[in-house]
Amino acid sequence: MTALLDEHPHLGVECVLRELHLASSTYYRWRHAEREPCERRRRDAELTEQIKQIHTDSGGIYGSPRVHAVLKREGVHVGRKRVERLMREADIAGISPRRKGFTRRDPKATLAPDLVERDFTAPAPNRLWVTDLTMISTGEGPLWLSAIRDAFSRRVVAWETSARADADLVLTTLEYALASREVEPGQLVHHADHGCQYTSVKLTTRLVRAGVEASMGSVGDSYDNALAENLWMLIKTECIRGRTFTTRAEANLALFEYIDGFYNSRRIQKRLGYLSPVEFEEKHYADQATAERTNLKPRQPALAS
Repeated sequence: MTALLDEHPHLGVECVLRELHLASSTYYRWRHAEREPCERRRRDAELTEQIKQIHTDSGGIYGSPRVHAVLKREGVHVGRKRVERLMREADIAGISPRRKGFTRRDPKATLAPDLVERDFTAPAPNRLWVTDLTMISTGEGPLWLSAIRDAFSRRVVAWETSARADADLVLTTLEYALASREVEPGQLVHHADHGCQYTSVKLTTRLVRAGVEASMGSVGDSYDNALAENLWMLIKTECIRGRTFTTRAEANLALFEYIDGFYNSRRIQKRLGYLSPVEFEEKHYADQATAERTNLKPRQPALAS
């Protein structure tokens, strides 16, 4: 209809309608619908704007599952498939991981047993920590990152960087972790790979003094320290990839913004019920306090019959 009028502008609308055997009311309803988008299209447009904001707030990291989870947390009721469709139509996507690094082993070192055996679960915070080293390239040379991650909440409890991948780096990371967390002697396992930094006398002595049990997976097997490897995957995918750091200071700032500013406090995780590590720990302690109050509450005496 519109094409016909455009092609023959001298024809009147009523003339064309008579030739097409259409009622004028039908035509004007159609034109109104063409000008005014339907309710579903308006809702799609609103959702797309919300999705764009969530994706931007995540630093371009979140894919459809986490975007859907954030919408749900914000009280927006929408299906997962609809979110996927809108993201696809708007050319919005999360980012995917790559792999991987290496371990330098001291063949003369005494190795700790594997107390974890690939079971990276813990009943509470500060029961199992996993740790590892990775390298980040900068214009000044390599920057080595050491981090310790709590298996219960997936929280990065401490991290440190250095131009050298030595025992001092991992020891400093451990000191920060011990100072920032309440660790009960005999309750915590510290799990690493066979890297020479983790078999050093400095680190093993400090673990003994703190009452922390040392554990080690096998060398060259990422599954034996999978939770630590997973952290490197996230950092390199979500923080490092596509960026060039002129100095080590620039890389340090990026790591601070990601780990402390986003990952620990705001990055939701499916395994944590779509909570961030900080939120997951806070919920654990709140539930624990509620349970303790309930157990301490005196029971009411039974009424006499």
